[in-house]
Amino acid sequence: MADDVYRGLAGALDRLPYGFPATGSGIEIEIEILEIMFTPGEAAIAARLSEEWESIAGIAGRTGLGVPEMESQLWLMAMKGLVRAEKHDGERVFSLNQFIVGSWEATMFRLEGEAAHRMAHLTEEYIAATGGLAGIMTPAPALHRVVPARGTVKSEWILPYDDVRGFLSDARSFVLRDCVCRKQHDLLGSRRCSFPRRACLSFSPADRPAGPDSISREDALAFLDEARSIGLVHMVSNVAKGVNYVCNCCGCCCGILRGIVEYGLKDSVAHANYHCVVDGEDCSGCGVCVQRCQVKAITVEDSIAVADKQRCVGCGLCVPTCAAGATQLRLRPESEVVEPPEDIGAWAALRKANRNLA
Repeated sequence: MADDVYRGLAGALDRLPYGFPATGSGIEIEIEILEIMFTPGEAAIAARLSEEWESIAGIAGRTGLGVPEMESQLWLMAMKGLVRAEKHDGERVFSLNQFIVGSWEATMFRLEGEAAHRMAHLTEEYIAATGGLAGIMTPAPALHRVVPARGTVKSEWILPYDDVRGFLSDARSFVLRDCVCRKQHDLLGSRRCSFPRRACLSFSPADRPAGPDSISREDALAFLDEARSIGLVHMVSNVAKGVNYVCNCCGCCCGILRGIVEYGLKDSVAHANYHCVVDGEDCSGCGVCVQRCQVKAITVEDSIAVADKQRCVGCGLCVPTCAAGATQLRLRPESEVVEPPEDIGAWAALRKANRNLA
């Protein structure tokens, strides 16, 4: 009976635009993951929700629970990151939170001890399984989009949705949190890099109460420069408007970049509209750009660096540390330029259509 509840929840999560596809091994991994994230009672409620915003009374009417009990349950679930809560026309409404990016991250940060280790291992099993990572990362549009590091592209080529510092221009509160992917690899004991764990920058146009992870605007901008300096890829939600976070990612920990590096999913992230070009006459073959490329798009052949245009994601990390000035980001031809969806609503509509969820 409990398995049936979690199977229903798995189906509800997979009907969201982001998806939670079943793996080739059946649904055993998914059920084990959901059993850690949701109590049976929470799973029964969540399985009846969707991406649509609903009132407490409306949800209660479909689940058989009274309004006061449903309100209490939904608030607890919202605090755990399992559902989303907003206020529409003065009324509190709720919807099901997506697995990634959403309830999985919230759960990973909430868990401690053995439960955290178990979740990290189950997630890795899910990523590696047929239908896991590929099922989430393959459908278009991609979840995330790469934006080039500041100063690596000619200013006349930069569009508003490619300006990493511009995203912060209207923000009033800033938070720098741990990277959930590096936390997972720390739990697995498989981390191969020494990049800082605290590297996930989020921001809001509203004034938020200060918390332990709050930072100033100046510190936020300085961190973006630091991320570029140490060699982290800027990634944001794949929309032109409404960006409210910048992930700073490495190819060894980030689940999305690992899609390219480890699993051959070349479109697991939306590439920036630029690509690396190396001037062979100036290149000294030092290999610094090879070391900094997080997706292994650059190799040294006959003492000259060579960039794979198709594999390059346009992050620009190869540009600022080239002592010879041989690398640059060049705008892709107009036929290859892809603009991101206008906003999250447009993104979700395209994603649902491509996943046959209309």
